[in-house]
Amino acid sequence: GSKFVHMVYCFARYVMMNDMKKLSVGTGIPFAEAVMWRPEDMYMAEARHRVAYNKLLQVLQREDFLVQEYKKKAQ
Repeated sequence: GSKFVHMVYCFARYVMMNDMKKLSVGTGIPFAEAVMWRPEDMYMAEARHRVAYNKLLQVLQREDFLVQEYKKKAQ
């Protein structure tokens, strides 16, 4: 259910954050710490979220379209 999905999301985020922390050590890139900051302007945070969400949706739709076309050609 929804609790399981949320738990998997939290676990994946935790693993990704630790991986980014390990990869960014010694590079001078404070990306992992920046991800944990709270945005000062919630309007800008929501706008960035919408842009990222729409871009991800476009990529997934394009991938689905290509898979469907490959299946048609395979038949």
